[in-house]
Amino acid sequence: MTIPSSETLHATTVAIDGAAVLITGLSGSGKSDLALRLIDRGAELVSDDYTLLIRDGAALLASAPPTIRGKIEMRGVGILASPSLESAPVRMIVALDAPVTRLPDAWEERVLLGVSVPVVPLAGFEASAPIKVETALRRLPAQ
Repeated sequence: MTIPSSETLHATTVAIDGAAVLITGLSGSGKSDLALRLIDRGAELVSDDYTLLIRDGAALLASAPPTIRGKIEMRGVGILASPSLESAPVRMIVALDAPVTRLPDAWEERVLLGVSVPVVPLAGFEASAPIKVETALRRLPAQ
């Protein structure tokens, strides 16, 4: 079986200290809202709503499709221009539509283009969600 070298995923992506965090969930689940709050805390936008994934050797890189690069939706306000990174290596997925376990023993993993990525289920609209994303990212084993 041949693994494709690229795929587009319904996800908003920010980079925290250079590591891409894919935020997945249904429309209206808070992907862009959580991204805006993370950006306010120092994260950098990679892509809003759809993310292009490219397999580069053992690495998985996230970037924005050209038509939406440098734009983010602020629900109730509009689509705004925003500084953004061209790409960043994927490190974690935050799933806004998955059940949240109070005290997880370990996080599930999702395979994207043949690369396993930890999946952290969170409630995106909780005030503490940005801090939980940053903390979960720091708790991942070193690559």
